[in-house]
Amino acid sequence: MTLQLAKPRLNTFRLNISQYHQMSEAGIFSENDKVELINGEIIEMSPIGRRHTACVNRLNSVFSQLLGKKVIVAVQNPIILNNLSEPEPDIALLQPRADFYESGHPQPQDIFLLIEVADSSLEYDRDVKIPLYASSGITEVWLVDIYEQVIIVYRYPSENGYSDIQKLSRGEKMSIQAFSEINLVVDDILGSIVS
Repeated sequence: MTLQLAKPRLNTFRLNISQYHQMSEAGIFSENDKVELINGEIIEMSPIGRRHTACVNRLNSVFSQLLGKKVIVAVQNPIILNNLSEPEPDIALLQPRADFYESGHPQPQDIFLLIEVADSSLEYDRDVKIPLYASSGITEVWLVDIYEQVIIVYRYPSENGYSDIQKLSRGEKMSIQAFSEINLVVDDILGSIVS
């Protein structure tokens, strides 16, 4: 007869938004700490490389020029999805507000589009953050895959994920669901090919 020992049960503690903010206000995180709260866990964000930085800068420039005062272009700023999640997407196109969200971070109803730019974070963005955005009702999310040179567009969210997913390559046209009159080409976001 083989004796099997029970695995020890580990207790985990999930933080809510209020506790996360209290930790920040208490100085537990420095300004240099790149963290976000995802499903009650503090997640350290990947370092940002030059291609990632260039893509985020390009997105900021393109949307600021094309949409002007129709949106607030938020770059790597927090959004609140629920009481356990405060991610910092690379780009958020937000409803304009006179206070520029000084009174509180944007929430799902304030968001036209979220964009994650992925190099080393591709699996995490695709497998953790995109489903979280869907279950929170974010209407449209783009995942820019720097290495594959594609943009994956997610639309029509539900608790089970996005029902419309399109992978777009260089040369293909695309638009923002909330601003269908604005036309882009994938290359506008990926930039020129660098060898």
